Amino acid sequence: MPTTSIEIYFPVLVQALLGLGLAVLLVSLGFLLGKRVKNRVKEMPYECGITPVGSAKDRLSVKFYLVAMLFILFDIEAIFLYPWAVVYRELKLFAFFEMLLFIALVLAGFFYIWKKGVLNWAEENDKENAG
Repeated sequence: MPTTSIEIYFPVLVQALLGLGLAVLLVSLGFLLGKRVKNRVKEMPYECGITPVGSAKDRLSVKFYLVAMLFILFDIEAIFLYPWAVVYRELKLFAFFEMLLFIALVLAGFFYIWKKGVLNWAEENDKENAG
């Protein structure tokens, strides 16, 4: 049985060093042995098999990023429901009201962003078409 902190963390250090060494080895081998073929088709941005339109440096609307961040936020909040479901029978009524409060706060945040118009993309398109 390990007694010192060096003995306890040594296997973790060895595994981290092996992982780092393997990553460096594989990237270096790919760099050294891989072909470097440059042509116009290979340097074009890939858009799901569709012929690219415009420049790859075009700016996107902030709404794309907002929706992505909100998806991640609500997805992570939904993950918190799983541990609660596992221990629900042990915690009984306390867990029910605790999760009810959590879901109420999440829904309050959702209705707030809904009222602010973050999820309404048609409004921005209507302004662009009218002006």
